[in-house]
Amino acid sequence: MYQPTDLKKGVVCQIDGKPYRVIEYNQKVLGRGGSIVNVKLKNLIDGSVIPKTFKGQDKIETAEVSNKTVQYLYNDGEIYYFMDPETFEQFELQADIIDEAKGYLKEGDSLSLQFFSDKVINVELPKNLFLEVTYAEDVVKGDTTSNVLKDATLETGIIVKVPSFIKTGDIISVDTTTGEYRERKK
Repeated sequence: MYQPTDLKKGVVCQIDGKPYRVIEYNQKVLGRGGSIVNVKLKNLIDGSVIPKTFKGQDKIETAEVSNKTVQYLYNDGEIYYFMDPETFEQFELQADIIDEAKGYLKEGDSLSLQFFSDKVINVELPKNLFLEVTYAEDVVKGDTTSNVLKDATLETGIIVKVPSFIKTGDIISVDTTTGEYRERKK
């Protein structure tokens, strides 16, 4: 069981039988030693965010969430196939569980799946991924002096805004949380 002051950013707790991750934490100390903790919680199953207030004597359940590293194999449009690299056991997930991670999955990549009650609730990608640019328009002469961004299609099919000096065939780093260009691989 957690005390309200244990609910720091990133802590996973259980409310009404559902797992939540703390995404914002704010504590107000009241007179005579009491305190109120305001948090924003993200539901790890459906992604909704709720505000919640706890008083000093409240008890919060811990959530039994586990992570497992898996290897992405392939997909057939609606179903994504993965393999446990230790046991070589293969399993599948529906496209709706994969959600935004679809655009960053490359065959053979390792990623982490988060489980709650033996059910996959989240796909955790690395913060930054290196992907190859498969198509980028050529630079228009004279546009190189200003900070011009253009669209680039990456090997996984997603389109990212990149600086004008990026060419087809370059390997770039993409922030998987924002979908933004970070840097060109040297």
